[in-house]
Amino acid sequence: MSRGGVPVQVELLAAHRSAVPVLQRMFESEWPDYYGGDGPGDAAADLASFCRDDALPLGVVALLGGEAVGVAALKDASIDAYPQFSPWAAAACVASGWRGRGIGAQLIVALEAQAMRLGHRAIYTGTATAGSLMRRLGWEYLDTTPQHGVPVAVFRKRL
Repeated sequence: MSRGGVPVQVELLAAHRSAVPVLQRMFESEWPDYYGGDGPGDAAADLASFCRDDALPLGVVALLGGEAVGVAALKDASIDAYPQFSPWAAAACVASGWRGRGIGAQLIVALEAQAMRLGHRAIYTGTATAGSLMRRLGWEYLDTTPQHGVPVAVFRKRL
């Protein structure tokens, strides 16, 4: 996917640790109740934990001309109602000005590849907003369950 002729690259976040401050601001803006000043989350710490390449959690970053425009992570756990499922595609976020250009799909496909590389046979996700994207990417809907007071659709992709 490109904009202005500049291709989007999706790579391991571990190779682009310098992108963490930009991604931190993105997390804090996207999820202010959790990552904002009064929230319980620590975006910098979460993103730092995703800077791995050999085990979970790990993250991928979408880069456009060297600028971080999106991120997603592969985590051991995500949705409280399904502790038996792992790994999870989670923490996916694309900068607001770059949405609707296929970057989110590229991030998810990259997480699928990372899960396969690590030997997983399935991957899961929970989403309140991206159900249609997951269906387009061939993910199977499993259930809708509350997570922190919000109904989320749970999906699985067999690898």
